[in-house]
Amino acid sequence: MTIVTRFAPSPTGNLHVGNVRAALHNWLLAKHHGGRFLLRIDDTDAERSREEYVHAIRADLAWLGIVPDGEERQSQRFDIYEEAFARLADAGRVYPCWETPQELELKRKVLLGRGLPPVYDRAALQIPEVERMRRIAEGDMPHWRFLLDRDAPISWEDGIRGPQKFDPAQMSDPVVRRADRSWLYMLPSVIDDVAMGVTDVLRGEDHVSNTATQVQMFEALGAPLPRFAHEALLTGAEGKLSKRLGSLGIAHFREIGIEPAALVSLLARLGTSDPIDTSLDAEALAAAFDLSHFGRAPARFDEAELERVNAAIVHALAYDAVADRLPEGMDASAWEAVRPNLSHVHEAADWWQVVTGPIAPMSFSDEDRAYLAQAAQVADENWGEDPWHALTGALKASTGRKGKALFLPLRQALTGMDHGPDMATLLPLIGRDRALERLKLA
Repeated sequence: MTIVTRFAPSPTGNLHVGNVRAALHNWLLAKHHGGRFLLRIDDTDAERSREEYVHAIRADLAWLGIVPDGEERQSQRFDIYEEAFARLADAGRVYPCWETPQELELKRKVLLGRGLPPVYDRAALQIPEVERMRRIAEGDMPHWRFLLDRDAPISWEDGIRGPQKFDPAQMSDPVVRRADRSWLYMLPSVIDDVAMGVTDVLRGEDHVSNTATQVQMFEALGAPLPRFAHEALLTGAEGKLSKRLGSLGIAHFREIGIEPAALVSLLARLGTSDPIDTSLDAEALAAAFDLSHFGRAPARFDEAELERVNAAIVHALAYDAVADRLPEGMDASAWEAVRPNLSHVHEAADWWQVVTGPIAPMSFSDEDRAYLAQAAQVADENWGEDPWHALTGALKASTGRKGKALFLPLRQALTGMDHGPDMATLLPLIGRDRALERLKLA
């Protein structure tokens, strides 16, 4: 059997890290088994769905290298929902209701006040069929609920959480359709999973109670159950995932210079017992993807950890992979010289400015100014293939300086910085003329 997974975002906003993690894990699960990964745009909410978010979802997935094997849009599948809904109505598994939100809230408060679970009392089932038909004919349109079978427990073997069991007597019949005939999430999702041949539903643990209801929907439609797995939700470094982090779109990470491979490397392993390995590409990550490695504890997303992973990714990037993002004139040797000091590719421009100038001069003591004047003369006389070691070697012998006293004034005069790339690789890039000018100016 071909494994089929899906990612089903609603285009009511931008993807955030939690969404992307779900998409990535479904993609890796499908790739691990040589299966198919589908994108389903859940745009039944016409009022809140926006086409620009659909384009953004596709662009974000493409930037991360996540390529769906197919795409569906719920807004184009209403005929399929109508047909399935009619079958469920004929079988008595959906029924009309007319309670207002205020009436339902009052019932809920009464039950809670009695110490009882706030389960819908199914009062609408007591309305005679003739009365139902009359109200509908007069334009008093109902909302519709799915009738749960309360005779047996709902159970499944969860791919991450293990055996799951729910008592349907403690659950309300879910509303699946509004009075304006629009759809809620629960039923169309099941109908689509059946029609699209989805075999594995991997999603966040906040959907566990939804799954309990949807298990019966699959059964009512006469469809086999997919395998379900619910992974722990993301938390921030401080514990609960902050609203700021939870709302950060993928565009934010692009803008601050995060490499897509860094997000993939980190998110692929969050929630598992596997270490983050920046050397692994998508194929290797998919080959090692295993639901048994996921734990029940919350998965911690730390932006500082993302920055560390990003730096490791950048340090391994070849010149050809970044050439189109580097400043004009910066060649492979310059990239390799500054790369170990970068956390983001765009920072290469700052170091290229150090190479090409101008730089802000620093202040020196009288003793260091005399030392730098001597350095200018030595550099002028000893410039060769390895000017840095020739310069420092000659100065060490003539001045007796060593360590920080030998190297730091030179770095400061030549770069305007206290730290940076290895001067042995940086000084040839600065070049003889600029180096002499900077030493003399200092």
